Amino acid sequence: MAGPTTAERDGRAQAESGRSGPDGSPPGRRFRLPGRYVLIAVAAGTLLLVAGGTWVLYGSHWLRVETVSTSGTDVLTVAEVERAAAVPVGSPLVSVDTGAIGERLRQRLPRIDTVEVTRSWPHGIGLEVTERQPVLLIEKGGKFIEVDSGGTRFATVGKAPKGVPLLKLTVERSTGQPRFPAGRLTGEAVQVRSELPGKVAADTRAIRVRSYDSISLELTGGRTVMWGSGEDGAAKARALTALMKAAPGAGHFDVSAPTAPAASRS
Repeated sequence: MAGPTTAERDGRAQAESGRSGPDGSPPGRRFRLPGRYVLIAVAAGTLLLVAGGTWVLYGSHWLRVETVSTSGTDVLTVAEVERAAAVPVGSPLVSVDTGAIGERLRQRLPRIDTVEVTRSWPHGIGLEVTERQPVLLIEKGGKFIEVDSGGTRFATVGKAPKGVPLLKLTVERSTGQPRFPAGRLTGEAVQVRSELPGKVAADTRAIRVRSYDSISLELTGGRTVMWGSGEDGAAKARALTALMKAAPGAGHFDVSAPTAPAASRS
């Protein structure tokens, strides 16, 4: 019987070649080894990128704190704000604890109401402060304690700021605990101050507090206003405005009961 022809042998070799890889491995495996190399290369590249990025942020000199900029100051100076902030100049910018800087500023400088601490890439830290504004003053020992709109006593100054009325707490002393502590009465005075009509607010020289429901105003020209408690402030403001127009020559006004205001010359 005749053996396979040359053409048959060539066809069989081609079929066997299609069923196995160049190294004799089964079909389908020829691409697995290169695929593993790709995964390894991608992983290695990712590690290199992470390591490089970490070095740039923390280890290099490219992204370190070099400058501090401050805005929003009025009474405070830029120098004292930056001194209190104690920004770690020279440290990696990414590692600066902005929350800690803000906390230091609020603790060391009570005049600061709010502060925003920001990173300014590539080399800066920004400090944007908002100072507390006094709405009342408490005179003590020839100096003045400033009180803000929240009733917080935040600073002592040697000279009274212009246009800020005095707070006079003349509460009667008693052997027992006071019904309303000084902090509460101060808050009531602040509330009254915030609800005064514009012209009256400008003319107010002092707010006297004798008790929770006995608050009075001392105005320019020796005029006085009995306000009563801090309740119904808007109604009392309207009644006082109308009363002053109706009795411009009066020296004393009483709006403690806003539905029945009264005015007199003394």
